[in-house]
Amino acid sequence: MDWSHYRFRSLWALPAPPAAVYDLLEQAEDYPRWWPQVREVNRVDDTSGVITIRSFLPYDMTFTAREVRRDRAAGVLEIVMSGDIEGWARWTVTPHGSGTLARYDQVVVVNKPLLRRFAVPGRPVFRANHRLMMRAGRRGLVAYLADRRQAV
Repeated sequence: MDWSHYRFRSLWALPAPPAAVYDLLEQAEDYPRWWPQVREVNRVDDTSGVITIRSFLPYDMTFTAREVRRDRAAGVLEIVMSGDIEGWARWTVTPHGSGTLARYDQVVVVNKPLLRRFAVPGRPVFRANHRLMMRAGRRGLVAYLADRRQAV
């Protein structure tokens, strides 16, 4: 087993229509406005950008994200990543009751040397760090959606 290989899935129940959620999720350069752990997004061109993230643990991860699928009808946004992490991530946005279910799937290999060095003993901590980041992202998006509704 490669201890630097991770598979994540997060489900976010959101109190907004799927189109509104999709519209926000497709604007990656705005993630730092509502997701505190997404520290910086610098667009390189129409389909790629450099992203820096940092959660509870005191290390930054920087990677290039390149869009490989943007399908509004299917509610899918997918990227491939290279840099400190390498792999892919996908948002799938679907109706859920009176709101939306945003499903986040990610499969990555961590390339950052420090994290590879501590891959075995640190794995539970790294997974918990990811859960904290995703939990904060959901809370931030819910608040951002509420602020946008009030502004209308």
